[in-house]
Amino acid sequence: MKQDNKAIRDKIPEIIKASGNNCKIRKLSDNEFLIEMEKKLNEEVAEYLESKTGEELADILEVVYRIAELRGINNEELEKIRETKSNQRGKFNKNLFLDEIN
Repeated sequence: MKQDNKAIRDKIPEIIKASGNNCKIRKLSDNEFLIEMEKKLNEEVAEYLESKTGEELADILEVVYRIAELRGINNEELEKIRETKSNQRGKFNKNLFLDEIN
């Protein structure tokens, strides 16, 4: 399976070299990398939907944290935004499903 032309984690080049392979990488600008990370988010969500593992959920979080950072939002701010929405609109703890609005 070909796994190139995508955003990768920082240690992946070392891992590839340690496995006896070579790779060609380049460093993108923040704006270019943001575009690639948004693509990566779709990739990670698809992988989670297929596997349903905690490891894939953690990958999604890692990507979300980096996207937030590239958009000027640190982890603490992101958590505050999440808490505010949670307080205003609730969480998803009650497993509610909207069938219809009359």
